[in-house]
Amino acid sequence: MRRPNRRQALLAVTVAGAGLAAGGVPELLRMLRPDTRPKKPAPHGHPGKPGPAPRRDPGYAHGSLRALRRPVHSLHDLTPAAPPNAVALTVDDGPHPRWTPMMLDLLAEHQVPATFSLIAEEVAQYPKLVERIVAAGHQVCDHTVTHPLNLPGLGAGQIKEEIGGAHDRIAQASGVAPRYFRAPGGNWSAQVMDTAAEHGMICIDWEVDPRDWARPGTPSITRSMLDSKPGAIILCHDGGGDRSETIQALRTVIPALKQRGLAFVAL
Repeated sequence: MRRPNRRQALLAVTVAGAGLAAGGVPELLRMLRPDTRPKKPAPHGHPGKPGPAPRRDPGYAHGSLRALRRPVHSLHDLTPAAPPNAVALTVDDGPHPRWTPMMLDLLAEHQVPATFSLIAEEVAQYPKLVERIVAAGHQVCDHTVTHPLNLPGLGAGQIKEEIGGAHDRIAQASGVAPRYFRAPGGNWSAQVMDTAAEHGMICIDWEVDPRDWARPGTPSITRSMLDSKPGAIILCHDGGGDRSETIQALRTVIPALKQRGLAFVAL
């Protein structure tokens, strides 16, 4: 028989001293008995520690979207509908150690959410930047492992690896599984779109392309972006080369579009 510990002994003395008041005996005896009930495991596998709160979806719908066409070219191709004055800024080919932090600082300054199309090879090199993108409340999008412009011409196995491999690596680095896929160069095929759908991703194209990747000059990039209408998905880049012209153009474009009553949303 186990000997009572000090706490149990003191409780026993209290019972005796109280004269075993009527109605008090059962409860006090219960307190004396050790608790042999099995302990429930703490949530999320950490004993005694609550798990992290679920991340709020940064997209305008804060939940599931459905494509009305494949691929999606504007917000009008999605349901539920975006706000009537909404435009979506998409940022491709990163993360990049120089241009992505500058892009994130600019977006934070103007309180603009965006969707970053990430290349898995770059994600592997700069995982902390991916964490920063997610922590800042932006959306992530699968942009393949190696950015092959001839994606539709690859074999079925290569297409699956480019799309599915990037999906898994982005999810591992960011903690968020991408729900969108963008084909490099906007080169689509039925097989590419079907493979993205197998991973639960919506195929996203664009409506406004300033061709900033070609470095046509800040004025040219600015003019193209300023042509954006409600519902536009705007393409720009934070990787793949010198993006100083893009950054400079956005410093003008973002406040100008806001002044026109347009609101930036993440997908």
